[in-house]
Amino acid sequence: MKENNPIIEVFGAEVICASCVNAPSSKDTYEWLQAAISRKFPKDSFSIRYIDIEQPLENERDKEWAERIQNDEFFYPLVLINGDVIGEGYIQIQPIFSTLEKLGFVATE
Repeated sequence: MKENNPIIEVFGAEVICASCVNAPSSKDTYEWLQAAISRKFPKDSFSIRYIDIEQPLENERDKEWAERIQNDEFFYPLVLINGDVIGEGYIQIQPIFSTLEKLGFVATE
């Protein structure tokens, strides 16, 4: 069964994570994921949002995730799909695609 419109969240900051040398910025990762997912799954809808952990956050849940990253519990960018951690730091596309396929996304060749 297909889960409608999964929510993909990218938590990050302007400054590249110190442990993630040569990795793209969090904002670049967000834009890259948005494009890559739309290309691979053009018929499937999803929501994607970028949360800057260095900006004031209104949402309590976002604040909690941001604090966990700032307390070195996770590297950033941190990618969540429907609230589950899929990747952190140097983001790989395959686990994200696999998770979306498990949610019923169908790739277009």
